[in-house]
Formats: sequence, structure tokens, C-alpha cells
Amino acid sequence: METVQEKRFRVQNLDCAACAAKIERELQNTEGVEAAVVDFANLTLHLRAADISKALAAVARIEPDVKIESTLQGSKADDHESTEAGNFRKQVGIIVIAGIIFAIHLFFEDQLHQRPWAWVEYPIVIAAYLLAGWSVLIGALRTLRRGQFFDENVLMVIATTGAMAIHALSEAVGVMLFFKVGELLQDMAVSKSRRSVRGLLAARPNRALLKTEGGLKETTPEKVKVGEIILVKPGEKVALDGTVIEGVSQVDTSPLTGEPVPVQTRPGDTVLAGSINAASALTVRVTKPFEASSIARVLELVESAAARKAATEKFITTFARYYTPVVVAIAAAIALVPPLLINDAQFSTWIYRALVLLVISCPCALVVSIPLGYFGGIGRASRSGILIKGSMFIDALSKVKTVVFDKTGTLTRGVFTVDRVVTDNGFSSDQLLQMAAAVELHSDHPIGKSIVEAMKSKGLTIDESLVSDHVAIPGKGVKAVFDGKSIAVGNDALLHERQIDHGQCDFDSTVAHVVVDDQYAGYILIGDQLKPDAKLAVERLRSDGVSKLVMLTGDNACAAASVAKALNLDQFYAELLPEDKVRIFEQILAETKEDGKVAFVGDGINDAPVLARADVGVAMGALGSDAAIETADVVLMTDAPAKMAEAVSLAKHTRRIVWQNIALAFSVKGVFIFLGVVGMATMWEAVFADMGTALLALLNATRALRESYD
Repeated sequence: METVQEKRFRVQNLDCAACAAKIERELQNTEGVEAAVVDFANLTLHLRAADISKALAAVARIEPDVKIESTLQGSKADDHESTEAGNFRKQVGIIVIAGIIFAIHLFFEDQLHQRPWAWVEYPIVIAAYLLAGWSVLIGALRTLRRGQFFDENVLMVIATTGAMAIHALSEAVGVMLFFKVGELLQDMAVSKSRRSVRGLLAARPNRALLKTEGGLKETTPEKVKVGEIILVKPGEKVALDGTVIEGVSQVDTSPLTGEPVPVQTRPGDTVLAGSINAASALTVRVTKPFEASSIARVLELVESAAARKAATEKFITTFARYYTPVVVAIAAAIALVPPLLINDAQFSTWIYRALVLLVISCPCALVVSIPLGYFGGIGRASRSGILIKGSMFIDALSKVKTVVFDKTGTLTRGVFTVDRVVTDNGFSSDQLLQMAAAVELHSDHPIGKSIVEAMKSKGLTIDESLVSDHVAIPGKGVKAVFDGKSIAVGNDALLHERQIDHGQCDFDSTVAHVVVDDQYAGYILIGDQLKPDAKLAVERLRSDGVSKLVMLTGDNACAAASVAKALNLDQFYAELLPEDKVRIFEQILAETKEDGKVAFVGDGINDAPVLARADVGVAMGALGSDAAIETADVVLMTDAPAKMAEAVSLAKHTRRIVWQNIALAFSVKGVFIFLGVVGMATMWEAVFADMGTALLALLNATRALRESYD
């Protein structure tokens, strides 16, 4: 069985969105290719195939001029941009010369129609036409040689040569000239957007100062190995994930989180690649290779997002494939049928109307601006520390009507402190705390850690050799043997399961009951605080049209009710085991399936089954967490609930931009198809409408990249 590989490549010499769609379509029909996505907005090719080289050979066959190379980085990308700038200046120069020649023709047009100068008109017109449209003519010939007839270059050549045939010389040259001007302006807009997106990815460090026996050595992050030591100077980016072994500084994590809040860093603290050392030099021991670092994972995720297309993108690509042939067929019918059926109808009149339709038939306004709008939204989100794994999830987020939150660490801080120790049956508070801490000594659970910290703060200690037989009881607590006594620490469900007599069941905060040799010893009340922006997050979600807010928690019902009341949530479910969360979430999905999408917000590790089941799984506080990045559809790099509200707002805004472009393109093209058929539109107006629509749509699409959603 062949191994399927997944790779991403940079694409060069691809200046046509329709060509990108054609390459994608042909690749998807190529044997051995499981998936292929050509992202015209970012000039990348995403391939998943058993034989990558065979797939790349297919690209060369489909579009011989298109060049495929490994993902550009560093100076290569700069060289590519320099080449693009040089080509642009050359094209502008040629168009200026063609424009001057065309202006001369327009100025002397009346004289050139008179003898003996009539013969001079054609050399002037042809010179201007060839200068302006040489690249269009070459592109059309290449397309025809491959047996294809609905390329925008072919249609433009047919329209302009047809205009010459009916002696509409000025319009033929003018349409070609302004078509090229429009193309250049369109390329400018797309290139500007691409540079903005690349700017988002500028957090990628491109050098590392490696400490060696011979001193400092500058190298690339990819060449540094785990365990080696690097120096990060003030003002420089941290090159790789690692642990600080020397130095105290302030580190800016905004390239990863979108939040410009410096973090105090000391020896023993973790620093992440892509963050910026703002103060003093740091010596860091590398803990991950660069390809596994936080910044590499983030950049990979952002650049790969185009591979998950929204249904709207897929529809537009399919629509464009059939739209142009249909308009061409209508144009052919208009050129031929009326002169044959209507008395006194002239072929030249109806041919001219058909040529107007050919000019307006290019779907570029749609096939360029819509992917660019989605990618702009994804890029803008990543700048704010919100990683959206594809445009399909932007659509899903924009339709979210129900948001289900985990409680601990999502709506609350998850930093527990022991508030009160209540004893029973003759045990002292120190005894209770010490026995509970012994059972929780090796626990990773925040509640267990808080109990251990509370014991230490009172100066109490534990002889670890006296602790044995530690067993976790899923969803209920833990038990162990300490100093010969069987001790269990857990929730109310644990007491009822073991039939332990106790007084109170309901508490307004998190409670840990302690049982010693099947005798109730008392309880420990543990406090947790709401996150500062939790209430703001709820308010903003409601203002963005989210109609139902639910909380799931394993905590007791009273503590859950207190949080739900403080945040004005619609529902909460408490005392849930992990499997209960999945069951309740399935129930919520069933109840709301007719009322929009359902999102779940959790930590991406403990809640993985629910995240996977949600229409949109959102992992919060994922900075440095590989598991969270892998599990969720949307990753919030910080632990702020308000980021969820921002993600929904951003998705809705991006979706509005996409539909504005669809409405603009369809309405303008529909109007001009009608005007062209009834003879009320000229070729000049058609080309202005076509290119103008494309430019307006592109400029509108870039709003998704630029605008803030605070």
C-alpha cells in the first residue's frame, strides 16, 4: 500500500484565478491524488497524494507556464517579490506607450478616415493593440493549443478582433488597453493583500544565536537541536521553544496571542518561539525542534487554512466553470439568430451586442475576491491570537446560535485556593488537610494541587514513603493508603457510592469530602474566581446573535448555579463525568439542530470528545499546547473567553463581506448582460463594469484583513 504524503508548495506565474480553479479541478481528477487545493489568494498548492512527483508533473501538463517550488522563506520570498515588482514596472511602461499611440489615434481619428491617410489608421491601431494585448494574445494561443475555449484571454481576443472585423477599431484597442490596465490594478490589489498576509507571518524567526565552545554562532532555527543552548538578545525574536536557564526579562507574546502584554520571565520559565525579548538577554535551553515549536505550528495552521474551503467558495468555483460557457452560448445566439429571423436586422449590430456579452463574461470578480475575503478574515484572526483552521469554520462560526462552555479554566480562572476546612468525627483541621494532601500529592488536577499548596502554607509536611496504593476514581475523586489508613477524597457522588453518612450535600463552591477508613472526616471548601472578561464575553455573544449559552461542569450543582447566575447563562449541567458531557452535548445538538450551529469552548485536552463532536470546537488557552491545536477547529491562544466573542464577530463580518461581493458581481454582470442584449451597453462600458466590479470586490475583500473587531 502506497504511503500518502501531504505537502504544500509555492506557485509562480499564476496570474489567473480561473486557471487556479482549473489546476485544482484537474489535479483532483488525477489518479493517486487524494486532495488538491490551489489557493490563488496566497499562491500556494496544498497536495495530498501517493505520488507527489506525478501530481506536480500533472500541473506542468495542465499549465506549462506555472512553476511549482517548495514553500518560500526568507530571502527567496524577497527575491520573488522583487521579480514581481520588476515585471509590474515593465508592464506599466508598455501600457503607457500603447496608451500614447492610442491617444494619437483618437486625436487624429477623423483625419485618418479621409483619403489619402486612411491606410495609416490600421498600422497605428495594430501597434497599440499588440503592445497592450501581446500577453493576452500569447495566453489565448496557449489556451487554444490545449483545446480549451473559455479562458478570459480567449474571450477578450475574440471580442476585440470581432470589433475590428466590424470596423470598431477604437473600441477594440480601448477595450484591450483598459482590460490590461484593469488586470494590472487587480494584480496590485491582490499583491498588496498577499504582502499583508505575509506580514502576519513575519513572526517567524529566521536566525538563532547558538552557544558553542568557540563562542556564539549564528545559524537558522531549523539547524538547532533539542538540548542546545541559544542566546536571545534584547529586541530579538525567540528562535525556538525552550527553558530559560539564565537572565530575567520581559517577553512580548503578542505575535502568538495578539495581546501586547509583556510577561515576566525568569530562570526555569518557558519561552516560546516567535515571542520577542523586550528587555535583557536570555540564555535558553531548546526543548523542541523548530518544526515542532509554537510559532511553526501556528504558521503551518494559518497557511494550511486555505485547504479547508467553505461551501460558498466551492460553489463559486463550480459556478464559474459553467457560467462563462453559458454566456458565450448566449452571445453566439445573439450574434446569429436575430439577423436570421428579424427583417432588416444587421449582422454588425447583433455581433456588436454579442461582443459586449463576451467582455462581461469573465467571472474574476467572484473567483478572486471571495477566497481573498475568507483568507483575509483568517489572517486578521491570527493577528488577534485566534487560529481558524479554514474558511469552512468561518461559515460555521457565523451561524453559531448556541455556545456551550466548560466551566473550570474556561469561564473561571481555574486557580483554586482552599477557603475553609470543616472537620467531623473528632478529626482536627491540620489532620484533615494533611491526609487529603497525602492522597492528592501526585495529582495533576488543579483542586488536588490547591490542597497540597494549602498544607505546605501551614508548614505541614508528608513522608511520601507512607503513601501507597494511589487510585484515581474517574469523575468522583481519588483514594490512597496513608500511614496505614485508607483515605478517599472526592465529591458528593463518591460519598453516596460508598454509602458514607454525611450532613450537607449542597455547597456554593467546589468541595472535596474526606473519608478515612470509611468514616466521614469532614470537607474542604475550595474557591475559584470568574475570569475578568467572562461576563463581557457573554454580553458580546448575545449582541452577536447567539441565543443560547450553556455550561457543562463536573463541579457540584450549587457551585455551578452560582457561576451560571453571575453570568446570566441560559442553562447549566453539573456533576458530569467525562462521558456525561458527551451525552449531554449530544442532547443539546439534537434540541438545537434546527436553530443554527453549536460551538463548544473547552481546554482542548480533557474535553477532546466534545470538541470533536461540536459543529465548531474551540480550544481556549492553547498557547504552547500541541494537543489543543490538534483537536479543535478554532484555537484561542489566550485563556480569555472574550476571544470567543471576537471570533464570532469576525466570522460574521467576513461572511458579510463575501456575500457583498457575490451580490455586487451578480448584480453588475446581470445588468450588463441585459443591457448588452437590448443594445444599451457599449464594449467600453462593459470592460469598465467588468474590471471595476473586480477591483471593488477586491478592495472590499481586503477589509476582512484590515479591520478590527474589538
